Amino acid sequence: MATEYGQGYGHGLGYAERGLPEHGGERRHRLPAGLRAPFEGRSWREFSYVLLGLPISILLFVYAITMVSLGAGLLVTFLGIPVLAAGLAGCRGLGAMERARARALLGLEVGDPEPLRMRRRGFMAWMGAVLKSGTSWRSALYAVLHFPWAVFSFVVAVNFWAYGWALLTYPLWFWVFPLWAGQDGLQVVGDETHSIYLDNPFEIAVTAVVGLLFTLATPWIVRALTTVDRLMVHGLLGPSRLATRVVELESDRGIVVDTAAADLRRIERDLHDGAQARLVALAMDLGLAKEKLTEDPQAAARMVDEAHGEVKTALQELRDLARGIHPAVLTDRGLDAALSAVASRCAVPVEVQVDLDERPVPAIEGIAYFTVSELLQNISKHSRATWAAVDVWRVENRLMLQVTDNGVGGAGISGGSGLAGLTERLDAVDGILVVDSPVGGPTRVTAELPWRTV
Repeated sequence: MATEYGQGYGHGLGYAERGLPEHGGERRHRLPAGLRAPFEGRSWREFSYVLLGLPISILLFVYAITMVSLGAGLLVTFLGIPVLAAGLAGCRGLGAMERARARALLGLEVGDPEPLRMRRRGFMAWMGAVLKSGTSWRSALYAVLHFPWAVFSFVVAVNFWAYGWALLTYPLWFWVFPLWAGQDGLQVVGDETHSIYLDNPFEIAVTAVVGLLFTLATPWIVRALTTVDRLMVHGLLGPSRLATRVVELESDRGIVVDTAAADLRRIERDLHDGAQARLVALAMDLGLAKEKLTEDPQAAARMVDEAHGEVKTALQELRDLARGIHPAVLTDRGLDAALSAVASRCAVPVEVQVDLDERPVPAIEGIAYFTVSELLQNISKHSRATWAAVDVWRVENRLMLQVTDNGVGGAGISGGSGLAGLTERLDAVDGILVVDSPVGGPTRVTAELPWRTV
């Protein structure tokens, strides 16, 4: 059950050793975010998304209302069903276009919804699948709901953006009014007897300051507007929670099957290379001792004595193998005694503290035991620590495990590492593994498992 922390503790796993920036890889800017926002590409992409949203939402709204209404109206005849199915299929296609637009302009990664499930081929089966698909109806609902929001977003964003830049640049173009319009400046209020124009230097400067405030605020207003778009795209055009959960369970099932197959191969290999080989050699030695029993009793006695030693070694290997499958102390006495036994075999002193009022189900208890066992073996092999601690406790419906050491640190969950494999095993039962291991230490690995009782 031994695993490695990536390439080992302190070997290419810390941020500094991987050449990443010291503070999470973020690039430093001289200007604060509030002053950068009007000139950032992200702000212009979000503004473009809002601008394109109005004509696209009109197309979606008209198509969805027309096709659904036409199909519903024709349901009294047979034509209503294919028309309604065609309309919903079109809404699915337009939904795919909207996901692509959100991905390109908002950077929103939304998975494709579940495909149509047809038990047989044919046009009738396709119509039934489209009409029964929740994705089809959610796409139609998106087309209807997005239209009023797109109108509101377009009006707000365009007005803020236009007024902001217009007022900010007013000192550059206010001369247009006296030269071409025959008035002193931009008219604020006016009637037949009284008018107010922005024409003196103070008023022009105040106008530019107001425009600057509008310009700085507009990107954040647009970002707030597109947040609603993100929620709508994610909630109505993405996969449903049920479909996402099914995909997760299918993935977890594959991990469990692969893990079980790997464990069976390991057990078979250990039996073949260890105890089985010793037992074969033992049988041969006893056969030779039997032949020499009458001719050379002393030599036969020595061979029997050697065979006795081989029996002890084989029994020890079988005990170790059984402990690796499921230790008897875990079944009989629970996590506290089993983890104390593992800690006693660790290369560094380990403090074990288990605070549980009752025992979880054997499956969760076994996963918790092997998780701590692997982490302690990693500490023995790679951490160069002089002290370690294991804490186990329960928080509501979660079993918490925490293994800490004062080693060199630098551990991380990377592809192909032992911790990555351990993470997959925990994920298969809705567990979580969190690694906190800065270069230089200390390392703290926390695992969460669902609490289930018999």
